[in-house]
Amino acid sequence: MIPAFAGMTMIPAFAGMTMIPVFAGMTINFLRGKKISIMTSHQGPLKKPEWIRIKHPTHTKFGNMRQFLKSRHHCTVCEAAACPNRAECFSLGTATFLIMGDICTRHCHFCNISKGKPNPLDATEPERLAQSVQEMQLKYVVITSVDRDDLPDGGASHYLRCMQKIRKLNPDVKIEILVPDFRGCVEQALETLSVLPPDVFNHNIETVPRLFKTITPGCSYERSLHLLSRHKERFQKIPTKSGLMVGLGETDEEVIAVMDDLRSHQVDFLTIGQYLQPNEKLIPVDRYVTPEQFEQFEKFAKSKGFLHVSSGPLVRSSYHAADPIR
Repeated sequence: MIPAFAGMTMIPAFAGMTMIPVFAGMTINFLRGKKISIMTSHQGPLKKPEWIRIKHPTHTKFGNMRQFLKSRHHCTVCEAAACPNRAECFSLGTATFLIMGDICTRHCHFCNISKGKPNPLDATEPERLAQSVQEMQLKYVVITSVDRDDLPDGGASHYLRCMQKIRKLNPDVKIEILVPDFRGCVEQALETLSVLPPDVFNHNIETVPRLFKTITPGCSYERSLHLLSRHKERFQKIPTKSGLMVGLGETDEEVIAVMDDLRSHQVDFLTIGQYLQPNEKLIPVDRYVTPEQFEQFEKFAKSKGFLHVSSGPLVRSSYHAADPIR
């Protein structure tokens, strides 16, 4: 059963098939009776409020960073996910590295990253990544990835190889990994990562449980909580971190309930940011949360015992990621 979503109705895709969600402002195109595409019309999208100020690239460092990453054949979540902060981060000489390619095996309805069958892993990537970290003289590195359900361990061994190479060339660097949920191989993945644990273990919860099957099909709220909890059980001294988007149809009360769930699973750091529709084929914005409400979310979270909270319209999971452990 797909949960209700603000502005959503249900229609049958085809006779005898499961129902599919249709969101306000979307139309469905049937192609040759086999495939469908969901398109957003140009009528009715919410107007961006004045507090959504996305910085456009003007600094020469932005272009230099972009060219550097391209020349080293690196993918970044900054570019692949159309992060609104990429101009600022690139201009400061920082980026969140996206390993294992830029094609994801999941089909989340909020994410700009390409979906489909990924390419084989690049065995040279760990070494290239380590060399780039050295060249960039980074002190703090964030590594994330697409979901790789095609791999037996979800890609955990590739994460490990990247961390090993980075620390060999850069022994003083701090490493944060933002991992997928390792569906079907949580214990195997955590055992692999235990060989060389990161400095921060991050996995985004993304949204409230009521919206999970609609927003993130193939994912599980309970599995995400379990992953975070199991890592903390193994490594009590390593901070765990998670991120939450608002503007997808959730209520403030549901956001606060997620905070309680994360704390009960011993999550230490929390980020909360505004969902911004990356393109018209993805879920439209349900609401724009005010800066004042983000401040209230931060106060609520801190009162519940989170060690660090970053809450704001343009906050993203790896934005100023080093702040909590400086």
